[in-house]
Amino acid sequence: MVSTGHRLEESGGNAATTTVDVKCTGHVRTAVGQPRMEYTFEGDTLREFLDAFLEEYDVADLLIAESETESTHRGWVPDAEDLPGTWRKNPEGEQSRRYARICVNGRFNEHLDGLDTELEAGDRVALMYPFIYCC
Repeated sequence: MVSTGHRLEESGGNAATTTVDVKCTGHVRTAVGQPRMEYTFEGDTLREFLDAFLEEYDVADLLIAESETESTHRGWVPDAEDLPGTWRKNPEGEQSRRYARICVNGRFNEHLDGLDTELEAGDRVALMYPFIYCC
């Protein structure tokens, strides 16, 4: 594991690795056992980070929705098509669970390139559950 916080291209055909600063809140923090860590993985996308991180830490059920039903909640908020502006959503199977969010440098991944968001050394990845937004 690389602890320098720099993207590193290994010689001999090994894959590039990226080290990011991971912040965990709520139930994710409890399951992982710490609120913050540096994490090194092979690759440079959020998808590759999540593949590695979720293989090492058993928190996929807290973060990743497998269906549209698991990602949305019916309530007092109008449907997105009834709201003004543009609303972006990751494709089914690549969404976070309701009340959970994955952020890169303080921005929801669906407002970036979803799971294909490119990560650089030192980027901050936040794994939040529960995420609650209040006026």
